[in-house]
Amino acid sequence: MKTYIYKLIFFASIVATIASCEVQDFNDLNNAEVDAFEENLTRGDLQDLVGGILYSSRVRLGTYFDDCGVIGREYYRFSGSEPRFTGDLLGREGLTLDNNTFYITGPWGARYRTVKNANLILSFIEGQDLSAQFSAAELSATKGFLKTFKAYELLLNLNLTDDNGIRLDVEDENNLGPFVSKSAALAGIRSLLEEGANDLSGGGASFPFVLTTGFSGFDTPASFLQVNKAISARVAAYQGDYPAVLNFLNDSFLELNGSALNTGIFYNFSLDQTDIINPLFQAIEGLTAANARIAQPLFVADAESGDTRLSKVVELSEPISQDDLSGNFALFRYETNVDDIPIIRNEELILLYAEANINSNPGETVNALNIIRNSAGLDPYTGATDPTSLTDEMLNQRRYSLYAEGHRWIDMRRFGRLGELPIDRPEDDVFSKFPIPLTENQ
Repeated sequence: MKTYIYKLIFFASIVATIASCEVQDFNDLNNAEVDAFEENLTRGDLQDLVGGILYSSRVRLGTYFDDCGVIGREYYRFSGSEPRFTGDLLGREGLTLDNNTFYITGPWGARYRTVKNANLILSFIEGQDLSAQFSAAELSATKGFLKTFKAYELLLNLNLTDDNGIRLDVEDENNLGPFVSKSAALAGIRSLLEEGANDLSGGGASFPFVLTTGFSGFDTPASFLQVNKAISARVAAYQGDYPAVLNFLNDSFLELNGSALNTGIFYNFSLDQTDIINPLFQAIEGLTAANARIAQPLFVADAESGDTRLSKVVELSEPISQDDLSGNFALFRYETNVDDIPIIRNEELILLYAEANINSNPGETVNALNIIRNSAGLDPYTGATDPTSLTDEMLNQRRYSLYAEGHRWIDMRRFGRLGELPIDRPEDDVFSKFPIPLTENQ
């Protein structure tokens, strides 16, 4: 991680900020400005710094989603220049996941970069008297926002390494904390979210910075607190703490309403030369094996007749093949290179609500699943209501509702069902986790 979290990278992110503000020019990215922020953080500085958080949080997202999507057998990632997508990630015989290559070092470093950025801003806030520039409520709101983002970024890295754990304590880059277990990591992430929630609760009417359109409807401390609770519900589900899931959802933006499925917060993209485009978009016309994301065939074959969520893939005029893999439906979850990518949205919350009620209130699980089914053009659920049957149905609805959003592999792993994922070549296997990057020097 030391490779990725130096202050130089922090300020490089700021210069390319997506926030709608004028970005200060930095004469020396390595030295003077760090001291300047530590001694005199202005409102304009804070706007730029939060913009840096929003920028760095999107770096290497494409690799993260490809990691989850390929291992989770949602789609194949064909690349003429990178055979490891169809070799390493699919567990080809004789190959293992490399601890020193792009598919782990890239997203891992990017997520910790955002964590480090947030830690630096928090140190600027907590290390000086800012009462002349900011109210106490504004500082509390800022801390709540940053802690929520830190927790989310840590969760994404834990999603990759799972039982191998992560570092929670990275505030001092010269004295990093130890790796902790998965259970300890989830507990730490949840605790950090709770800290953020407390800060947001005292955050007053508005943030002292402007957020992007991806946060529309959730751009005040009170409304962003609902996002914090939604992410907390996801973490509690990963812990198997379903009473807590329901409590968090009750305080989130959950709406049991099929017309509100896309309510939530999103990563934004643009064509601005200093910004990032959607890394998962690929134009369908002229698509070749040199660069394509092709749906694993069972995604279409297993779907119920009339399921409108199949619009997330598009049929090609002829199959595309590579490395003994083939498919004739391309990923079309994102239709342009500036489409938003969800961070968390209401469709996931409804499915978490269904999951959390399976053992305690199966009738409510069925009601929630029917909201999802009806929104996808399907008839109501008529199957058995025992826990196993409802879990099967819930996972199936998550498969189609959250397709290519980074959930399938994690869902099947947490329910002990990785063995149910399809194997397309007899020598393939399904990995359960990534190794810790070599750069960590444990």
